[in-house]
Amino acid sequence: MPTPRKTPPSQAPAPREDRPSPREQALLEKIEMLELILNHIHNGVVVTDASGIITHFNEPYGRFLGVDPKAQIGRHTTEVVENTRMHIVAQTGVAEINWAHRIKGQDMVVQRIPVVKNGKVIAVFGQVMFKDVGDVRKLARKLRVLESKVKLYEEELISLRSTRYTIDSIVGRSPALAALKKEALWAATNRLPVLITGESGTGKELFAQAIHHAGKSRPHPFVRINCATIPKDLFESELFGYADGAFTGARAQGKPGKFELAHHGTVFLDEIGELPLAMQPKLLRVLEEKEFERVGGTALIKTDFRLIAATNQNLDQMMASGGFRKDLYYRLNVIPLHIPPLRERTEDIPPLAEGLLSQIGPGLGGEPISLTPEALEVLLAYHWPGNVRELFNALERSVASIEDSLITVANLPFHLHRPTAQPARQASGRLKLRQVAARSEAEALRQALAACGGNKTQAASLLGIHRTLLYRKMKKLGLEI
Repeated sequence: MPTPRKTPPSQAPAPREDRPSPREQALLEKIEMLELILNHIHNGVVVTDASGIITHFNEPYGRFLGVDPKAQIGRHTTEVVENTRMHIVAQTGVAEINWAHRIKGQDMVVQRIPVVKNGKVIAVFGQVMFKDVGDVRKLARKLRVLESKVKLYEEELISLRSTRYTIDSIVGRSPALAALKKEALWAATNRLPVLITGESGTGKELFAQAIHHAGKSRPHPFVRINCATIPKDLFESELFGYADGAFTGARAQGKPGKFELAHHGTVFLDEIGELPLAMQPKLLRVLEEKEFERVGGTALIKTDFRLIAATNQNLDQMMASGGFRKDLYYRLNVIPLHIPPLRERTEDIPPLAEGLLSQIGPGLGGEPISLTPEALEVLLAYHWPGNVRELFNALERSVASIEDSLITVANLPFHLHRPTAQPARQASGRLKLRQVAARSEAEALRQALAACGGNKTQAASLLGIHRTLLYRKMKKLGLEI
């Protein structure tokens, strides 16, 4: 048998040095860093593969469970952690954030997050908050208290945010008003622009607030802008706000505009006919795009608001004369509401007067203030150029002169007795001319007596009649002598 040939010592392979390559060394350092990071996380951390086999288990979690972290590597998560769902998240691929998890008789807050690569779940990262669990419970209690407070404050905010009026605040029994209330309720179901028209004093803002209050915008701001009161050179900054340093005298931190403040709420543009022509295309753009820039700013601000506009002017005539843009008019007039004047719905006067008197307050002795039938007839005969606003003013003036809780003809303002453009009421409920004259005379006597502090001699002299005639007239007109 031939003897094996030996390799000369000079030709034997040199022993391999057990040193990692630079690339391997960098990888080892990276792994060591990741392990350090996991072990320095105060909460428990476990990572499994797609089958639920544990690949990482940090030291804090091991201390909490009373196990050796390294010994758990390679075991199925159900063998190590009670009530675990790591393997289920691996199957569903749906993250479970801030879930409750009971471990060792304690309620924990856990996160289970699938790790996805190329559309497949390759691992699941789990984190357990087991330190300072008592603080978590305290925080949860505080959050519940805060939620209750937020609901309470929201209710209070609703009552404070210029929503004094609701649909129920619109008083009247005329068919025209009933139809208007139905249209307003329908408008509240959407966020389309509304254009309210009508004479001054008919209650346009009342309808605007009622629509806001009845809709989804109710918890959010109702921002009123009176276009007739804003100087032309301040319109843009009022509506859109301005950035810091936009102009001399501007606030250092800038100022938000009305549209920005009305986010999720309602913008009420009163007296829209007074909007300067130069501002109209800018308003149109905001309505269409729901975005704008502050004056002097570059950031684009997005806002979501519902617009309600109102005017007592004839916008058709203004468009014909070039004072109002047609494109803006068509954008505003999506839901038109026209409020007829009070003289065209006189059946609304009695309930309106009753409602307004209840707002003014009780009379002497705490009794509700009411009108005599004759006083109500005077109100029905008057043409009310100032509409509901004028009616409220007339009733306030009348209440100031009563001595009990009843408004008589003598208590009504003198101008209500004058003949109007409407025909005088006849015997079938309408006032005769002599009745109007008698009531005017009674008002003159009452005012003269009031001016003289009740001194009848001085009152007669003021009226230019003899004292005896004054007594006779007072007796005839039913005035207290």
